[in-house]
Amino acid sequence: MSTTFDRAEQYCQSRDLTIIHRLGFGVHGRVFATQNHVNGEQSALKSFEREPHYQRERDIYLRLRSLGVMNICGSVVPQLLEYDDELWVIEMTIVARPFVLDFAGAYLDHPPDFSEEVLEEWESEKRDQFGSRWPEAQRILNELESIGVYMADVNPGNIAFEE
Repeated sequence: MSTTFDRAEQYCQSRDLTIIHRLGFGVHGRVFATQNHVNGEQSALKSFEREPHYQRERDIYLRLRSLGVMNICGSVVPQLLEYDDELWVIEMTIVARPFVLDFAGAYLDHPPDFSEEVLEEWESEKRDQFGSRWPEAQRILNELESIGVYMADVNPGNIAFEE
């Protein structure tokens, strides 16, 4: 199997895009800023390590798009532009703070099957990570759950508030 960068490059070649720089990376894949050769517009391209994570994130972005969700509690959500099921690549808009993103570790239509002990430990960790902003993050999570999206991978990198 080719690397996430190789697949991102293949995607770009098929759509007149150029990778400008890397925006981020994590356990699920790599995110690149791209520019369109024709109109100069920029987008974010996420190339995944594994198909199940790609499918999760793709399906959640499709849900968000079908419901017309552009922001959640005042935080911008990237908009799905294109995707490629063979290359495991999602193209979306680039967003600035405040934002909610990275749904590869989220669950669609059912919460993760965690024990009470694990959930308590998770919430304690999130309280520490978000500090006084935890109630705001919880409102965002509750809003997502109301449309069937259950985020398990929650941190200040994917629910980011204005500084």
